[in-house]
Amino acid sequence: MKKLIAMLMAIALVFALVGCAPGEQNTPGGSDQAGSNPDGDAEKGTAYSLKVWASQDDQSLTREFADKFIAANPQYNVKIELGVVGEPDAYKTYSEDPAAAADVFFFPNDQLRDFVSAGGLYAVTRNKDDIVARNGEGSVGSATLDGKLYGYPATADNGYFLYYDKSVLSEEDVKTLDRILEVSESAGKTMLMNINDNGWYVASFFLGAGCTLTIGPDGKQICDFNSPNGLAAAKAMQAFAAHPAFLEGNDDVLKGGIGGSVAAGVSGTWNAEDISASLGSNYGAAKLPTFTMDGKQVQMGSFGGYKLVGVNSLISEAEKLVIAMDFADFLTNEESQLTRFNARAMGPSNSNAAANPAVQENIALAALAAQAAYATSQNDVLGNYWAPAGAFGTAMVNKDSTDLQTILDNMVAQIQS
Repeated sequence: MKKLIAMLMAIALVFALVGCAPGEQNTPGGSDQAGSNPDGDAEKGTAYSLKVWASQDDQSLTREFADKFIAANPQYNVKIELGVVGEPDAYKTYSEDPAAAADVFFFPNDQLRDFVSAGGLYAVTRNKDDIVARNGEGSVGSATLDGKLYGYPATADNGYFLYYDKSVLSEEDVKTLDRILEVSESAGKTMLMNINDNGWYVASFFLGAGCTLTIGPDGKQICDFNSPNGLAAAKAMQAFAAHPAFLEGNDDVLKGGIGGSVAAGVSGTWNAEDISASLGSNYGAAKLPTFTMDGKQVQMGSFGGYKLVGVNSLISEAEKLVIAMDFADFLTNEESQLTRFNARAMGPSNSNAAANPAVQENIALAALAAQAAYATSQNDVLGNYWAPAGAFGTAMVNKDSTDLQTILDNMVAQIQS
């Protein structure tokens, strides 16, 4: 009998140990499967800590969201710690030490391909249909690669348009670049656009001219900015940079000069508050103007971008992965996007939030929405593009006397190398 009891106790101990064994660990590379059930509920009572990256300007707001999430989800025993990493630096910081990266982080959509190639993003599996349905098509597309959704759309405001001083320029004036320059010069003022070493704005003329900037089946950049249309666009940019009313300058120059010596300037929503404060009742914004190309008016193009939230694929515990996905979902839902708009005037990607009257009445976001029809996604741009395109802009500002076709050919050769 003693031997029988001892044997039964040993068997019971084995089963107890097996019952406590952890689930399979997630593997890197954006896997759709992790642990026992990442689409299920986290196990109540298990303590976890989430590390979250957000920009310096978003620290207090992200803290507010984190505290709301914890209060709304008492079944999760989670602590959320914040780190300061802005969206532009997300991939760079991640790549320096993936193991030390945040579990949840904000990043711009043009970094999606790099993150996926590095295996840094866990593909969205929880509430995927709802996330797709509630956001605009462009933002969902910006978070999708090879048919998989890798990011949670957070904003739809990473683009640019025209700010202008209504005491100098009318709504009719700002429709064409020629008229803006003419009126500004007559008033002793300038129009600012940062094309020196800045491929983001340089693309406006080429994209407006119908040039191609995309990624081929081999994963390499395709660019035809040296085509006949590209040459015509380059001549228009050359004439623009040589005009007496043209002013080269960054955002600080724009904010410091608007309402004074600067009548109009190209920038994005991040400067709206400062520019509105400077101009007061003369605050105006519109889509980018048309420019003269081969004797015809052509609409300037632009890049359109989105901010996304990603979940790190290196999270090894299934329960923690569930919490991370739920928090990413919470950070980007309709209520959170409206809160973000009210606090920082960030444009929502959520369709219902974007239709909110307060959002619709926002002057900068209305201008961005008008320009969106002529915008190209930055998902089609690889890293090789930026330096050569920026160098072309510098050549235009410096009035480089080299044959224009030669400059274009050199730029495209570098972009496609």
